[in-house]
Amino acid sequence: MKKRPGHRHHEALHDAYTGDWVLEVRDLKVYFPVLRGLLLRKVADIKAVDGVSLRVRRGEVLGLVGESGCGKTTVARSIIRVYRPTAGRVIFEGTDITDLPERKLKPVRRKMAYIFQDPYGSLDPRQSAASIIGEPLVAHKVFKSKQERRARVDELMGIVGLDPCMGGRFPHEFSGGQRQRIGIARALACNPSLIICDEPVSALDVSIQAQVINLLKALQKEFVDLSYVFIAHDLAVVKHVSDRIAVMYLGHVVETATPGELCDNPRHPYTKALLSAVPVPDPFVEETRERIVLTGEVPSPLNPPSGCTFHQRCPVAVPECSRVSPVLKEIDPNHQVACIMVERPDERST
Repeated sequence: MKKRPGHRHHEALHDAYTGDWVLEVRDLKVYFPVLRGLLLRKVADIKAVDGVSLRVRRGEVLGLVGESGCGKTTVARSIIRVYRPTAGRVIFEGTDITDLPERKLKPVRRKMAYIFQDPYGSLDPRQSAASIIGEPLVAHKVFKSKQERRARVDELMGIVGLDPCMGGRFPHEFSGGQRQRIGIARALACNPSLIICDEPVSALDVSIQAQVINLLKALQKEFVDLSYVFIAHDLAVVKHVSDRIAVMYLGHVVETATPGELCDNPRHPYTKALLSAVPVPDPFVEETRERIVLTGEVPSPLNPPSGCTFHQRCPVAVPECSRVSPVLKEIDPNHQVACIMVERPDERST
């Protein structure tokens, strides 16, 4: 297939950019104050994200997975500075954007894009599809003439599988999958380096989910160095689309690994519980495999447990877990776990 100018295959990217990180998140903390009284005095903090570190290479897909409320979306919105981090650093393409003023953020945001979860609520019902897709081009003044802008919109609609003739239609005239394609085209408008996909398929039918995921994967083969942070609570979806996966629980990353390693050799008890909840199409395997049912409820980020935040629900917890806060440590190449019960290779041999 002939590639568009400025595009190339994704397969060679990892070798070419082994150490080239498009995004680095270092010890990110995002606390939301709880205010009470007539004077709105701060009485506590909701610790939505409490020390998350992530890195994304150029051309890579980092999957971010975990239960609802674990902080995935807060991390995403902090990366694009919708939320200002309480502590930690966000470094995008070598530039620390954590404390950048708004006027300096605009050129940075041109290189970032966001695909929202809800294809119904994320599109302005009063704007046509062409107007929605072209909005970033107007905001960032990419083209001087309306003709150039419309040509780019038509190109984008073709890239995501929509007929450019549909550009005059309004969101209510499209199906859910088509609306999400409009959102994807809008995200691609300014040729970003990084796209944050915030549960982009969870509101869609299963058959449409596959189409959208396949579209996202196909786009990576065409656009130069395009990276994704792909957020979902469905491990099966994340495994299919990601190069690496980070598992989050209550504002912390508890395990990171490649999809194959994570699914074949999960080490953190929470990851094992998540994987045991994923249905397996083979009825014999489904009937005989171990099922891990977690007890209790997810603690509130307003009052998280001391020590390991998972210890109250962990089936292998020991008294020390309530006192020691585990940190991510490498137990195998490209496999990190935050659990004091998991040993490193050198510890296993002693």
